Amino acid sequence: MPVKNSIAEMHDEVTGWRRHLHETPELMFDVHETAAFVQDRLKEFGVDEITPGIGRTGVVAVIKGRQDTKGKVIGLRADMDALPIHEATGLDYASKIDGKMHACGHDGHTSILLGAAKYLSETRNFDGTAVLIFQPAEEGGGGGKVMCDDGMMDRWNIQEVYGLHNMPGTPVGQFAIRPGALLASADEFEITVTGKGGHAAAPHEAIDTTLVAAQIVVSLQSIVARTINPVHRVVVTVGTFETDSVASNVIAHRVRMKGTVRTLDTENRALAEERIRRVAEDTASAFGATAEVTWEDGYPVTVNHDKETQYAIEAAAAVVGVENVDVNTDPIMPAEDFAFMLEERPGAYIFMGNGDTMMCHHPEYQFDDDAIPAGSSWFAELVERRMAMD
Repeated sequence: MPVKNSIAEMHDEVTGWRRHLHETPELMFDVHETAAFVQDRLKEFGVDEITPGIGRTGVVAVIKGRQDTKGKVIGLRADMDALPIHEATGLDYASKIDGKMHACGHDGHTSILLGAAKYLSETRNFDGTAVLIFQPAEEGGGGGKVMCDDGMMDRWNIQEVYGLHNMPGTPVGQFAIRPGALLASADEFEITVTGKGGHAAAPHEAIDTTLVAAQIVVSLQSIVARTINPVHRVVVTVGTFETDSVASNVIAHRVRMKGTVRTLDTENRALAEERIRRVAEDTASAFGATAEVTWEDGYPVTVNHDKETQYAIEAAAAVVGVENVDVNTDPIMPAEDFAFMLEERPGAYIFMGNGDTMMCHHPEYQFDDDAIPAGSSWFAELVERRMAMD
């Protein structure tokens, strides 16, 4: 794999950083120790500027090239937070914190960007400025949006932004990407059905909310089957279903359910919300009950920009060979809050092979350290290509 030689030489060092971070996972915005570790490494590298506290606990670092004749600024992003999962890998460097685990590889992403930072700080073989973004709270906290809301893009004049994510099932040394929608939006809904509680032996004297709610769950699937264009991708999932009764001989007065909606375009996102409200309210009304729907906008669709996707492809091909870059990979339905950054600036997000491992968010998931050199080289190659020296 033709990664950059000096990056290959630091593989053991970066692996050590990654395994340290794996042992000490932190959640959401509470990534103080992780952010401190990142800052310590950046100081060692001699970057030009380090600013903590962006997006509450995010870190932004600046590396200036040998020249700055064009005023070009490229942003590179990695996420730092872990998940509330009990690790079951049995690794020597498994999580030391019960109930917290780097089960999505953010420890790997952070270490990969640190490796690129060390290389870029030593070589500075580019004309412009590289801005390194270490983000908290990707796992449900919207840390990318919070960093953008803090004015990050304008403060550092970021003009393009790029990120990566490991992909289990894709061989190490390969990349996958596509222009346009790559990952889905993810919105949450809650439906509360209120009827009339009663005795299980006298259903005619009650309004059975369990029956009503069950009808709503089934009917919600008609949104995908009969409302959405069949060539589009939408997923409606009811994840929880809870009655206010714990007895088998009681008809519940109230039922509450929660779920998610995932789409690959904004039009279907809005349509799904409208139809969920209509299905829930009208189904409940038909049985003499009521349904209250609350909706929470989550992460938007992650949409790669056309030109920037091509730049990402060219950099990946330079690192692993064009034959190892899937340029039209299928979009997938998980969500990613890098989408907020792509709404503010043109850029691209790429998948990096992680080998034959458990999928992300599994308690036995493992990040493959052999993927580190390709990831760090991709970040560095992007900078050197997009801000090439004359």
